[in-house]
Amino acid sequence: MTRISDLPPAWDERTQLTTFLDYARDTARAKCAGVSAENARKALLPGSPLMTVSGLINHLRWVEYYWFQVVFLGEEDRGPWTEEDPDREMRVAVDFPLEQLLDEYAEQSARYRDLVAGNDLDSRAERAGGDGRHVDLRWILLHLTEETARHNGHLDILREMLDGTTGD
Repeated sequence: MTRISDLPPAWDERTQLTTFLDYARDTARAKCAGVSAENARKALLPGSPLMTVSGLINHLRWVEYYWFQVVFLGEEDRGPWTEEDPDREMRVAVDFPLEQLLDEYAEQSARYRDLVAGNDLDSRAERAGGDGRHVDLRWILLHLTEETARHNGHLDILREMLDGTTGD
């Protein structure tokens, strides 16, 4: 997989925001290169039994789904989570091959790239947050960049613990 640079091809706000989100997405996928099926399912942190490579990738996929489709577009929430199991997307991830999860994440990212391209950054989400305010698309892009980058740190730790691989 070819990783993109974090340097945008243009300096307008939209290009900078989307370049950073794509860079964070590509980094997450790159951190999974060469991870075995067995290692992708291993939970190595006793205090975080759901934190697996597969779980993190599936979580990133479903977090984007939630923010773009449920919050921004206002669609019905069809995510895997429930009130009884709010982290279910991380739990069920171990039932799927890592390559499938990565492919689904990449396909979904491409659809959301098109969604973002077709909307103004000032466009407000259809659904309000817990405080009653409607975030704009710009905020969603920033939030997803932060979320993905934070979980890239978790992937760094897991990868080093699994097989000693370190990197960007």
